[in-house]
Amino acid sequence: MNASTLARIAGLAATAGMAAALTAPPAAAQKPPMEKCYGIAKAGQNDCAAGPGTSCAGTSTRDYQGNAWKLVAKGSCEKTKTPKGAGSLTPVKR
Repeated sequence: MNASTLARIAGLAATAGMAAALTAPPAAAQKPPMEKCYGIAKAGQNDCAAGPGTSCAGTSTRDYQGNAWKLVAKGSCEKTKTPKGAGSLTPVKR
C-alpha cells in the first residue's frame, strides 16, 4: 500500500468512529433499571400510588406512607432505611 491509500483508510476509519460515537447515547442518558419502592417517600414526595383519595405523584399525606412509592435504582429498595423501617417492593401497612 502506498501512503495515499493508507491516508484514505485512516480517514475512513476516523469518520466511521465519529459516526458511531454520535449515534450511541451518552452514558448519562442511559437510564439504570428502576423499581417501585413502597414506604420510603416523605409526605407529598411520592412518585405515584398513595391509596384512596389520592390521584398520583406528590399526593401522599404522611411520611413513609406504606402504600405510596418512589422509583429507585433496582436492587436498592429493601436496603433503604427509614425511621419506620426498610423500603418494600410491595405495599406495607403503616
